[in-house]
Amino acid sequence: MDLNDGRISGIDVVRGASCGATWDAAARMVGMTTDEAIIRMGLEVQFFCTADPSGWDPIYGKSPVHLAGKLHSSALSKAVDVSKSQTIEKIESGDTKDQR
Repeated sequence: MDLNDGRISGIDVVRGASCGATWDAAARMVGMTTDEAIIRMGLEVQFFCTADPSGWDPIYGKSPVHLAGKLHSSALSKAVDVSKSQTIEKIESGDTKDQR
Protein backbone atom coordinates (compact mmCIF):
# COMPACT_ATOMS: atom_id res chain seq x y z
CA MET A 1 0.00 0.00 0.00
CA ASP A 2 1.24 3.45 -0.87
CA LEU A 3 0.26 6.41 1.30
CA ASN A 4 0.69 10.06 0.44
CA ASP A 5 -0.34 12.78 2.91
CA GLY A 6 -2.65 10.37 4.76
CA ARG A 7 -4.40 9.23 1.60
CA ILE A 8 -4.09 5.95 -0.22
CA SER A 9 -2.23 6.44 -3.48
CA GLY A 10 -1.91 2.78 -4.45
CA ILE A 11 -2.85 -0.72 -3.33
CA ASP A 12 -1.41 -4.07 -4.39
CA VAL A 13 -3.77 -6.93 -3.60
CA VAL A 14 -1.74 -9.97 -2.52
CA ARG A 15 -4.66 -12.33 -1.92
CA GLY A 16 -8.33 -11.74 -2.48
CA ALA A 17 -11.75 -13.27 -2.88
CA SER A 18 -12.14 -15.70 -5.76
CA CYS A 19 -15.06 -13.69 -7.13
CA GLY A 20 -12.78 -10.70 -7.77
CA ALA A 21 -14.53 -8.35 -5.34
CA THR A 22 -11.25 -7.59 -3.56
CA TRP A 23 -9.58 -6.07 -6.62
CA ASP A 24 -12.65 -4.05 -7.62
CA ALA A 25 -13.07 -2.68 -4.10
CA ALA A 26 -9.35 -1.96 -3.63
CA ALA A 27 -9.27 0.13 -6.81
CA ARG A 28 -11.95 2.39 -5.31
CA MET A 29 -9.87 3.04 -2.17
CA VAL A 30 -7.26 5.09 -4.05
CA GLY A 31 -7.57 8.76 -3.08
CA MET A 32 -9.40 8.12 0.20
CA THR A 33 -8.03 8.80 3.65
CA THR A 34 -7.08 5.66 5.50
CA ASP A 35 -9.97 6.07 7.95
CA GLU A 36 -12.50 6.43 5.13
CA ALA A 37 -11.03 3.50 3.23
CA ILE A 38 -11.17 1.08 6.15
CA ILE A 39 -14.92 1.62 6.39
CA ARG A 40 -15.55 1.77 2.64
CA MET A 41 -13.53 -1.37 1.88
CA GLY A 42 -16.02 -3.58 3.69
CA LEU A 43 -18.98 -1.91 2.03
CA GLU A 44 -17.50 -2.02 -1.46
CA VAL A 45 -16.61 -5.70 -1.13
CA GLN A 46 -20.22 -6.40 -0.16
CA PHE A 47 -21.44 -4.54 -3.26
CA PHE A 48 -19.16 -6.55 -5.58
CA CYS A 49 -19.51 -9.88 -3.75
CA THR A 50 -21.26 -12.67 -5.64
CA ALA A 51 -21.89 -14.89 -2.61
CA ASP A 52 -25.48 -15.67 -1.67
CA PRO A 53 -26.35 -13.19 1.12
CA SER A 54 -29.12 -15.47 2.39
CA GLY A 55 -26.67 -18.31 3.12
CA TRP A 56 -25.74 -18.06 6.80
CA ASP A 57 -22.45 -19.46 8.00
CA PRO A 58 -23.14 -21.78 10.94
CA ILE A 59 -19.75 -21.11 12.56
CA TYR A 60 -19.71 -17.30 12.40
CA GLY A 61 -23.47 -16.77 12.40
CA LYS A 62 -23.20 -14.23 9.59
CA SER A 63 -24.00 -14.15 5.91
CA PRO A 64 -20.94 -14.67 3.71
CA VAL A 65 -21.37 -11.17 2.31
CA HIS A 66 -21.18 -9.57 5.76
CA LEU A 67 -18.31 -11.80 6.80
CA ALA A 68 -16.41 -10.84 3.63
CA GLY A 69 -16.93 -7.15 4.39
CA LYS A 70 -15.57 -7.47 7.91
CA LEU A 71 -12.59 -9.56 6.82
CA HIS A 72 -11.64 -7.09 4.08
CA SER A 73 -11.95 -4.07 6.39
CA SER A 74 -9.77 -5.83 8.93
CA ALA A 75 -7.16 -6.74 6.31
CA LEU A 76 -7.04 -3.16 5.03
CA SER A 77 -6.65 -1.85 8.58
CA LYS A 78 -3.65 -4.15 9.11
CA ALA A 79 -2.15 -3.06 5.77
CA VAL A 80 -2.51 0.61 6.77
CA ASP A 81 -0.73 -0.06 10.07
CA VAL A 82 2.13 -1.85 8.30
CA SER A 83 2.46 0.89 5.70
CA LYS A 84 2.54 3.62 8.35
CA SER A 85 5.16 1.70 10.34
CA GLN A 86 7.35 1.28 7.27
CA THR A 87 7.07 4.99 6.50
CA ILE A 88 8.10 5.92 10.05
CA GLU A 89 11.07 3.54 9.88
CA LYS A 90 12.22 5.09 6.60
CA ILE A 91 11.98 8.61 7.98
CA GLU A 92 13.84 7.67 11.17
CA SER A 93 16.59 5.96 9.19
CA GLY A 94 17.00 9.01 6.96
CA ASP A 95 15.86 7.16 3.81
CA THR A 96 13.69 9.76 2.12
CA LYS A 97 13.58 8.04 -1.25
CA ASP A 98 10.20 6.68 -2.32
CA GLN A 99 8.37 7.85 0.80
CA ARG A 100 4.83 6.58 0.95
